[in-house]
Amino acid sequence: MDLRYRPLTADDVLDLDDSFTTDAVLEVTTGPLGCALAEVPVVPPLTKVFPPDEDDPPPVEGFVAVDPAVRGFVQVEFAEWHARLVIRQLTVDPGYRGRGVGRALMELAVGWGRARGARTAWLETSNVNVPAVRAYRRMGFALCGLDTTLYRGTVSEGEVALFLAREL
Repeated sequence: MDLRYRPLTADDVLDLDDSFTTDAVLEVTTGPLGCALAEVPVVPPLTKVFPPDEDDPPPVEGFVAVDPAVRGFVQVEFAEWHARLVIRQLTVDPGYRGRGVGRALMELAVGWGRARGARTAWLETSNVNVPAVRAYRRMGFALCGLDTTLYRGTVSEGEVALFLAREL
């Protein structure tokens, strides 16, 4: 694999397939004083395809993996008031997944955040995106919270937003 990594530019086309298939989901149960997650199998496997994000602003900061086409990207933001690196999106082309591209992009993002004084890296994903949760955990992220209401009224209705963080 002959990929180059570089900063994201306004000319980069970021229309990668971000769908995924999973054989498990994280079932979330909540109670008056807390919540619990349990990985449960899904038979048959679940495939999730995301609709286009037409309302999202164009990315400002981030990194891409190219060969010369974009094969992966990470979009980042620095939240100065609490010195947090926000990972807005990390996407790797399906043909390049499992080869360290996501990890390399994440480390570039983390370096970018550290250079700005970030103390924590933070991101959000869904409880059905178990492949991403597994990858983020291998990258040093841990669950730091969840929101059972974030996806109400969206195509992801019924899913739970999981927030993961990593000390920098």
